[in-house]
This record gives sequence, C-alpha cells and structure tokens, in this order.
Amino acid sequence: MSRTPPARRLRLGLPRRVFSQVLLMQLAIAAGVAVLATGLFLAPLGDQLDDQAMRRALAIAQTTAAEPRIADEVKNTPPTADGPVQRAAERIRETTRAEYVVVMDWRGVRWSHPTADQVGRIVSTDPGQALAGKEVMEIDSGTLGRSARGKVPLRDSDGDIVGAVSVGIAYDSVRARLIHAIPGLFAYAGGALAVGALAAWLISRRVHRQTRDLAFSDISGLLAEREAMLHGIREGVVALDRTGRVRLLNDEAQRLLGIGDEVVGRSPDEALGEGRTADVLAGRVTGTDLLTVRGQRVLVANRMPTDDGGAVATLRDRTELEQLGRELDSTRGLIDALRAQDHEHANRMHTLLGLLELEMYDDAVEFVGEVVGDHRATAEQVTEKIQDPLLAALLVGKATVAAERGVALWVSDRTRLPDRLVDPGGLVTILGNLVDNALDAVAGTPHARVEVELRAEGRTAVLRVRDTGPGIPVEHRELVFTDGWSTKKPPAHRNRGIGLSLVRRLAERQGGSATVGEAGGGGAEFTVVLPDALAEPEPALTAPQAHPSATEEESR
Repeated sequence: MSRTPPARRLRLGLPRRVFSQVLLMQLAIAAGVAVLATGLFLAPLGDQLDDQAMRRALAIAQTTAAEPRIADEVKNTPPTADGPVQRAAERIRETTRAEYVVVMDWRGVRWSHPTADQVGRIVSTDPGQALAGKEVMEIDSGTLGRSARGKVPLRDSDGDIVGAVSVGIAYDSVRARLIHAIPGLFAYAGGALAVGALAAWLISRRVHRQTRDLAFSDISGLLAEREAMLHGIREGVVALDRTGRVRLLNDEAQRLLGIGDEVVGRSPDEALGEGRTADVLAGRVTGTDLLTVRGQRVLVANRMPTDDGGAVATLRDRTELEQLGRELDSTRGLIDALRAQDHEHANRMHTLLGLLELEMYDDAVEFVGEVVGDHRATAEQVTEKIQDPLLAALLVGKATVAAERGVALWVSDRTRLPDRLVDPGGLVTILGNLVDNALDAVAGTPHARVEVELRAEGRTAVLRVRDTGPGIPVEHRELVFTDGWSTKKPPAHRNRGIGLSLVRRLAERQGGSATVGEAGGGGAEFTVVLPDALAEPEPALTAPQAHPSATEEESR
C-alpha cells in the first residue's frame, strides 16, 4: 500500500531574489509615504477651512458695519420685515452667499434676518462681546443650525456703538469643500504612488543587473567566502578603487608590505612612499610577474583592472626563492671551479708522477712547494687584511671561482678590516652581490680584473669593488639600483635586477649609501658606506703583575 505523499505547505514570506525584495520594499515604502502624506495633509485641512470660513464671515460683517446708513437707520427706524436695514442686509447676504446677515441694536434685537418673522426678536446667541467693541470669530449653533460666524460692533458717525452685525457661513458648505478636496488629494497621492512604483521598478532592475539575480543569502555567503579566501590564502591581495586608493588588503599583504589597516583610503604613494612597489600597485609600471623589493623582501606583483575602474594586485614572496637562486649560482660556480681544479689537479699529478719516474726528486719537491705555496699565499693574504672569517672565506672562494673564469680577483693593499663587524651577514650579502656582478661584467674580456677594497674608518666600513669591464653609462647609474632593472638575460631559475637593489636597501637601512661611478681603468666602481658597521674596540688589557703568585708559577 503506497503512502500518500505529504501535502506541501504554503510558505509565506518575502521572495528570495534581491530584485523582488527590493521592489516590494520600495513599493511598500512609496505606498506608506503616499498614505502618510495624504493623512498629514487632510488632518489640518478641516481646521484651515473652518478658519477661512470664519474669516470670510468676519470680513462680510466688517463690510456691512462700515455702511453708515445702516447705523443711522437702526437709530431712527423701527425693526420691520420690509425696512431699509432688512433690505440692505438681504442684498449683502445674496451677494456674498452668506447663510445670514443679522443686524441688531444694543439690546440684541434683530433688525434683519433671512427669516422675516425673526426680525424684531432677540438673537439666540450672546452678542455681548461684539456690543462691548470686540470682533468675534467662532463656530456656533443658532436658529439656522451650525455655522461659522463673525461678529463686529456697529458704530454711528460719532463712533458710538449702537448695535452689532453678525454674519454666518453655513457649516455644511465648509464640510462639502473638505469632502470635495479629498478625491483630488487621492488622485495626487495615486499619481505620486505610480511615479514611486515606476522609480522602484527601475531601481530594482538596476539592482537586479548588478547583483546578477542573486538572493540576499547568496550575497551574504559570497561575502563570507570572500573574507575567508582573502585572509586564508598565502598571497598578498591589495584592492584599489577607481580613484587609485586602497580599498582593502588581506593579512598576507599587510605582512609583506609592512603596513596595516590604517592605509585603507590612501593612495599607494601615501601608504608605501615613493618607489617601485607603489608604482606597480598604482599601475604606472605595467607587465606580468613584476619584481619589486619591499624592505628585505623580494616580491612578485601582478595587477589586474576591474570592471568598476579599480584594480586588484597580488603579491608573492620570492625572497627565499631568490636566495636559493643565488646559492644555486654560487654552487654552480663552485662546481665549475672544482671541475676545472680536478682537471688541473690531474695534470699536476701526472707532472709529479713523471718527475718521480724520471727520478728528478728535487724538481718534484720544488713543484709541490710552488703549488701548495700559491694557495697558501692567497688565503694568508686575504686573512691578513680581512680579519672577519665570513668575509675572508667569501673572498677566498670568489678568488677560486674568478680564477676558473679567467678573471683576476685582487684584494687592494689599502684593505684593512678588523674583526669587529656588527652585522657580518649583511656585509657578506653586499660584497657577494657586488663581486658577482663584477665577475659577470668582465668575464670573457681580455685582461679581466676585479679589485676589492675593504677598510675601516673609525666605526664606518667603506667597501669598493672595481672592475675593468665596459662600465655603466651616466644615465643608467641610478637605474641599476632599481628593482627589476637589468641589462642581462635572466637565468631560468630566477630573475635579474634584484642584487643591486638589495645592496642599496641594506646600506640605507644602516644609514649608509650605495653609489656607482667610473673606475680608473674605465670600468665601474661601486662604493658602499656603512656608518656604525663596526663595534667599539675593546679596552686594552692591564699590564701583568711584576711578581706572579705561586699558584700562577705552578700553573705555568
């Protein structure tokens, strides 16, 4: 027996799509505003119509009381249904379409009334204020029903009060005007609602296109996923708006660039300062996989424009890869040098074997002494002038590589550097980059030579590297320190244009400088000045005691 599927419940609520929700909300707002505006307009309209009717009645009463003949006739004639006062009052009533125009004497006796048999009788409402000289406006009920009234005193030619004039406007006419105005108000409200609905539809259509018919829950999910993706990936992301100002940046971008959220709303120049990194982010430097240096980090940047006129830049950290590439270059150089030394060593062994077989022992001893002495002399020459072991080892290794490349690497006679370096690793990086560049510049040229000079001036270290290469033109002497700028073809495993930029940044970080000029022989001469690169010398030890103790004698 098959079970009957359960009936689907009718779910009431807002539609899921942004377009439909926005349209419904805007229609509801437009309708509510139209109803509210109509109500706010109708609420004071009745009071305004009452006030207008009372002022109109008062104006008619003032005009009637201003007739001098009426006051004279009240004083000199009796109140009759066909008297002159009655005729004048009826004429005014018919002309102004008032409900009544009543003229009374100082006792309150009517001299005129729309109903003739009321002439000569006392008025139904109190005329005391008007007879006292005051003008009165009110809504009141009398013999003719509810009306808007205006009462004024009636004065003779001498200015004495001889009576009063009361004029009434039928209240039904006031109400009829109010009711008559309501359809027009609703027509205007309906027109405003139609215009609002059309505007709401147009706005909703625009929202529909911009949101691509997504639901609010979809948009919320996309935003949550975007935040998780931006802050979870290991690439820096910097988004800029159409004016070129930073709109957002993720955690990795803050780490790589050394900035925080405070740069949001600023231009790249304001956030990072002038330099290649700011130029890349601002789009002044175009291309793919652009190299730039920020602090001690080597970054690869790519910039992609967006549809709204802004851009998104991605940053990858290539510092370790660049270091590995340089180590690979050094390793390859050492391997080439070792391979060449292997051949040279084999030749020397064959020579030595031949001397021994020929029983030329003295010549064999002399040959071995010369070979060993050359290597020892080179190492001793370097360590005698450069007492820091890292720098000395670097130059000894570079000398071997240079010799195998057909380049003479010389340490200047002016070189004197004590073992008091504060940051020997930084100076090794600077010297290694400069020597590598110099070897690349002179390799393959006749009489190739590279000279290194390292000396201390107080606590300042001065480093110079000269070569006999083609030199650097004057117009390029600042460009060589720019991130990514190089005239050499890059190897497959890394990019060019980083070494000299790192040299300058390391020097400037220590308050120094890195410059390039022309060497004496026409090549290039790089000069790096590093203030406070050396520690203060230790104080000299005190002189030994003249008479050592017995314990010291025993220890000796």
